[in-house]
Amino acid sequence: MNTIEETYDAIVVGAGHAGCEAALALARMGQETIIFTVSMDSVAMMPCNPNIGGSSKGHLVREIDALGGEMGKNIDKTYIQSKMLNRSKGPAVHSLRAQADKAEYTRNMRMTMENTEHLTLRQAEVTELIIEYVESRDEVDNVADSLYDKDENKGVISRNEQQTEKYNLDKKQIIRGVRTKSGADYYAKAVILCTGVYLNARCIYGDVVNHTGPNGLTAASYLSDSMVKNGIPIRRFKTGTPARIDRRSIDFSKMEEQKGDQIIVPFSFTNTEEDIRREQISCWLTYTNEKTHEIIRDNIDRSPLFSGAIEGTGPRYCPSIEDKVMKFADKDRHQVFVEPEGEFTNEMYIGGMSSSLPEDVQYAMYRSVPGLENAKIVRNAYAIEYDCISALLLKPTLEFIDVKGLYSAGQMNGSSGYEEAAAQGLMAGINAARKLQGKGEIVLDRSQGYIGVLIDDLVTKETHEPYRMMTSRAEYRLLLRQDNADLRLTDIGYEVGLIDEERYQAFCKKREVIKKEVARLNETIVGANKKVQSFLEEHGSAELKTAASLADLIKRPELSYELISVIDPEREQVTAEDEKLWHSLFAKDIVNQINIEIKYDGYIKRQRSQVEHFKKLEKRKIPADIDYNNVHNLRKEARQKLMDIRPENIGQASRISGVSPADISVLMIYLNC
Repeated sequence: MNTIEETYDAIVVGAGHAGCEAALALARMGQETIIFTVSMDSVAMMPCNPNIGGSSKGHLVREIDALGGEMGKNIDKTYIQSKMLNRSKGPAVHSLRAQADKAEYTRNMRMTMENTEHLTLRQAEVTELIIEYVESRDEVDNVADSLYDKDENKGVISRNEQQTEKYNLDKKQIIRGVRTKSGADYYAKAVILCTGVYLNARCIYGDVVNHTGPNGLTAASYLSDSMVKNGIPIRRFKTGTPARIDRRSIDFSKMEEQKGDQIIVPFSFTNTEEDIRREQISCWLTYTNEKTHEIIRDNIDRSPLFSGAIEGTGPRYCPSIEDKVMKFADKDRHQVFVEPEGEFTNEMYIGGMSSSLPEDVQYAMYRSVPGLENAKIVRNAYAIEYDCISALLLKPTLEFIDVKGLYSAGQMNGSSGYEEAAAQGLMAGINAARKLQGKGEIVLDRSQGYIGVLIDDLVTKETHEPYRMMTSRAEYRLLLRQDNADLRLTDIGYEVGLIDEERYQAFCKKREVIKKEVARLNETIVGANKKVQSFLEEHGSAELKTAASLADLIKRPELSYELISVIDPEREQVTAEDEKLWHSLFAKDIVNQINIEIKYDGYIKRQRSQVEHFKKLEKRKIPADIDYNNVHNLRKEARQKLMDIRPENIGQASRISGVSPADISVLMIYLNC
């Protein structure tokens, strides 16, 4: 029988948020790439809440943008409401969140991909991995050498010593491509799996079970078998979504209106407030009550979550309403966010009330909520189960340890959320492209970004439930603010080729101005003269006893860089030297950075000192071919965990659950470090 055979540099399986970022990164880095999706309607689809960002997730989106990814640009084009969360707290936890027009978000991302050179979109179900089992070590070495040059590594990029390659080569497995349901073969040197929640998926509410992906789209029913056949173990997770209700059936007078911010902060560093300003649409807040909870408790035996019909493990930090009612029985109400799905639809998302209860119970519980008494359901709430892997099977580059050239990103790796998926997709795409180019890998560590924390947690720590990013997971969050993501990561985005020259030069100028101005403010001394004392009194600030630097004044809570301009003798000269930059809309960002760098100077210095200690452990490499059985005095549990995960350095080893500080000391003595 005649079959189709095509060859590409790279293949991406799945066109959700991970797949889109992976494919765009590969194509923009010059690799001929094909991306497969079970439905073209599912490209960058938002099957749950149509919003981007939020606490810690906003950090991820800005980091994606700083590296040259697309998510930030796309939400800036398609948002219908924007809010900065946690404004009353410090800048480390400020997080941008935007409600998206669900249809427009998908349409714009698809348009971007369709018009990207070197990228082909294909609607087809991938059913098999084509993996070659090489017979001899020499043959493996030859294949590896043909794929990339291990010695080429230039520029600012940090990477590991390629030690894990020896371990990987011993497995003698190399990805060659994929096969679709039609029998067509597509060959490539790199394959990235971004299957999201579609892999062997089934949607459930009450006794109704549909073997489909989200929104009734086709599930991917065969790829799991191929993975298991090739030695990749599968596990089962679940997530859920609430009902969508017809806007016309809602009484908003019984709810609290939630408006967007008046001053809009873009997600993308390429945009200004003026670029993206538009009229915003309100969201609404209401609450469950005792009647709601009583309905749920009376019908809890009909919930597939509690009856055992659902086998997968759900997310701890995004529980269903029945989970919340049963686990937090002391709470007399829970927040319910009523949010529009778009500008040109009447569907409203009922945030906080995801469920898998039967249809009749859903009607009863939703209609018990103030404002929803006459609610008409457009789409029922449901839970969705899907296959995924343990990310312990992956290297920090998101390449499988045991299969050369095969990568995995997104919910496939046991994470949850659009932003977590996009971040992994971007890094998998960058690393696959770098390998194909014969260049060194890109691994962000925990001091470089939330993306580094996310991936390190996934590949190092055992996650028994869908992983969600949170600010509390980042040890160095004062340094990893969303406002300075470009200062931390744009150099890397430029180095890999995802940031163009014009953007990079503008960034370098901004960075230079911030650095020079902070230094000048620390060096500029003002005396306790009449003008200064009068200024301080006017702003409710204590008078000076002796001379002080302008930076010392900015550190006072009631003062800022903007306010002290009247007593800054060189301010006019400084702004005149770079007049164009200081009078651009990007000047707001520069001023913000100056204020934060000076006001939090002591805390920032302390955290940078902690990072230096952290870096020392990260630099102490562990040979990939180490035999942990020869490391005497290691506890049995630690030896097993180290053998399973194969950490690349002492720092990573120290973060493995089950490996104690004493085990690390033993290992360091063995390695003479």
